[in-house]
Amino acid sequence: MRSAARLTYEQVQAARDGNPDKTTRPLLNSVITPLYGAYQSLLKGRTARDALELEMPERRIDLAPDGTVNGIGVRQRLDSHKLIEEFMITANVAAAEALDKAQQPALYRTHDSPDRDRINGLSDILKGMNITLAKGQVIKPAHLAKVIEEVEGHDDQRLVHQLILRAQAQARYAPNCTGHFGLALRHYAHFTSPIRRYADLIVHRALIDLFKLGEDGLQPSDATDLDEIAIHISATERKAIAAERSANDRYMALYLSEHIGSRQHGRISGVGRFGLFVTLDQTGGDGLIPIRNLPDDYYIHDEAKHSLTGRRRVRQFRMGEPIIVTIKRADPVTGIIDLELHDSSPEKFGKAPSEGGAKRRDGRKHPTKSRKSTKGPKRNKKGKGTTPKGRR
Repeated sequence: MRSAARLTYEQVQAARDGNPDKTTRPLLNSVITPLYGAYQSLLKGRTARDALELEMPERRIDLAPDGTVNGIGVRQRLDSHKLIEEFMITANVAAAEALDKAQQPALYRTHDSPDRDRINGLSDILKGMNITLAKGQVIKPAHLAKVIEEVEGHDDQRLVHQLILRAQAQARYAPNCTGHFGLALRHYAHFTSPIRRYADLIVHRALIDLFKLGEDGLQPSDATDLDEIAIHISATERKAIAAERSANDRYMALYLSEHIGSRQHGRISGVGRFGLFVTLDQTGGDGLIPIRNLPDDYYIHDEAKHSLTGRRRVRQFRMGEPIIVTIKRADPVTGIIDLELHDSSPEKFGKAPSEGGAKRRDGRKHPTKSRKSTKGPKRNKKGKGTTPKGRR
């Protein structure tokens, strides 16, 4: 590797935007500008193959020296971040293509197409938002890419991205190269991070063996264990993701425990018999409005329409609707956050389908017919909603 300089993402982006410093100025024309040109070419290829462009904001937790949380925000995502990501994907593809072409034993990063039932469930939710995703078809990345393009710039963009991510299969490691659905690639492996990922180390050793680069290549005895290794590291990856998510939830609850009673804007991200899941706009935290905290009524859960409708007041809460809540309880030990509707908010009583209804994206009203759940309203013991699974 030849290194021209050690730069931060912010430095490179500032130089690209016309504000180079003394380190980046000499590199602007010879290094940085050509890099962005190559990045633009890679983006055209990514768009042409209909790779899924899911923008999921990453939470940034600012910790004080004593371990308390100073604040929580969204980590800024610059074009310089995306540039490096595209180059890393390109390197991963090159490694996978070389190994697969030579039929060299190795580990690949695979991502299967979504399960039909999950796609049908996603289609039902999107239908209520006046977005079409036909059921019964062999799903391709292009079908979901079209949905992503349709919601770009709309208020429900973040929610739709989250729903599409939830519908995906988990990415995993495997000794067979079966492609990556989300990236719309036939060949993919993890190659760029051998220091922190064992799969990448396996790929490096496989390449050393393939190109006769030394004595540290993958041995025949190692190749026989690849199935077992793939299963093990896929499982440990899921455990690591769960641990990270659990830690973030606890930090979020710790932070919000200092803001009990505060008003927060959010959006309904899930609907169950036991209440409403809400994602908070400012912090990205997820909380639950238990059904006991909703306005006094008997609520009917319509699973197909992802709604709760009051029997007496005929008030309706639907997935995707903006909502104003109050932080009622935040437990740093469990990470559970309980919310309630804000008293002064017009959302306090939800939407009334019989008095106008919640409007769709094209201005038409949602249908008002409701179907009673076969089970009574009961809170989930864990108090958690469905969370995105798997990583690229």
